[in-house]
Amino acid sequence: MRKTINRIAALILPIFILSSCATYKTQYAGFRPADAYPNSQVVSGITIGGEAYADGNVAAQAFGFDIRGAGLLPVQVVMDNKSGSNLVIDPTQTFLIDNEGRYWNIIPNNVAVERVDKFTTAGEVVKGGAKGALIGATAGAILGAAIGIVSGRSIGEGAWRAAGLGAGAGAVIGGVSAGTDREREHRIADDIKAKGLEGKDIPDDYIANGFIFFPGEATSAKGLRLQFLERETGKVRTVILDF
Repeated sequence: MRKTINRIAALILPIFILSSCATYKTQYAGFRPADAYPNSQVVSGITIGGEAYADGNVAAQAFGFDIRGAGLLPVQVVMDNKSGSNLVIDPTQTFLIDNEGRYWNIIPNNVAVERVDKFTTAGEVVKGGAKGALIGATAGAILGAAIGIVSGRSIGEGAWRAAGLGAGAGAVIGGVSAGTDREREHRIADDIKAKGLEGKDIPDDYIANGFIFFPGEATSAKGLRLQFLERETGKVRTVILDF
């Protein structure tokens, strides 16, 4: 009987693993005035402040899912532009600085979307035929095992027959749902773009708030080297924000 229980536990485990994975949700993070951040600076009439979300728990609360586990390290930047010029951040000269003094480039938006999609997809029960089939197969195996125990027969044959039926049903369910994948990817891409500050113009007398995304391979955030351009004057400004 103990062996039977252990076998059933082994069959149930994949379902718990799948159900515990993150799912994507749209959530918005608030921000403070630029001059309210401890690291705020004023450069040519532009007040700049921000914070890094290197802590996984804090980042998850802000984004609604484990964005650090998805492979991103977000940095929130707030800019109160009173320079008289339109501003734009230069992504090629803006870097995250970690505790070891290493510099990290901004992660491209398409890579950020791919990472979030791949990570959160595992938590979507209806993501393609393969995952649906796996869940169906596992459920079928558990059902077969239960039948075997009740009837007093060996669980082996009954379990795996049921597993085969479950796999077939799961494949059908997954196949029907696969059509929503593209819509989901578009939603993630739109969210990343909407929340990101990279590539956006910041007009004069505007308060801009947004995130700059860095690769999750950076495990810490000591500072941000932020470079931006004043469009009217052509002047390039560089600021170091300490976290």
